[in-house]
Amino acid sequence: MPLILRSRRARPVGRATRPFRRAALGVAAGAAVVLAAAACSPAGSIESADVPEWKATALPSAAGTVVEDAGKILNRDPVVKTAPGIGAGTYVLTITCDGGGKAFFDVSLDGENLTDAGAACNGSRETARLTVPSAGTLQISASSVDAPIIYAYHLVPAA
Repeated sequence: MPLILRSRRARPVGRATRPFRRAALGVAAGAAVVLAAAACSPAGSIESADVPEWKATALPSAAGTVVEDAGKILNRDPVVKTAPGIGAGTYVLTITCDGGGKAFFDVSLDGENLTDAGAACNGSRETARLTVPSAGTLQISASSVDAPIIYAYHLVPAA
């Protein structure tokens, strides 16, 4: 009976390292998931946020500010700021908020609505231009159905 010899096939060079590569890819994928989850979670809770510290970077004070406010909305109740003695003219309301969701700002003069503005609570700034027809008492109401949020706004004369 003839003996048939078969040559052994040589193993490709990279084949021995495949289990190691798979493990390394698994570790890298796991780390990516953990980092992505950490990036999506808030740095701290709104309840414990320091409002003046947050406002200093989110919406620094502007020259000529007529009225400004910053605070937290921890439930769905609106926060109202009243400013008597606002003169007639055109103004710019700059608003920002953080915490997710959306915040709404209603501006009225002596009980009559002037404008409504909204902002996505992701740290970006939004502006609304408004005309105050006569001198009076201005009210700005900040609210959100997505509480808790942190907000800031200021009203300055338009340039």
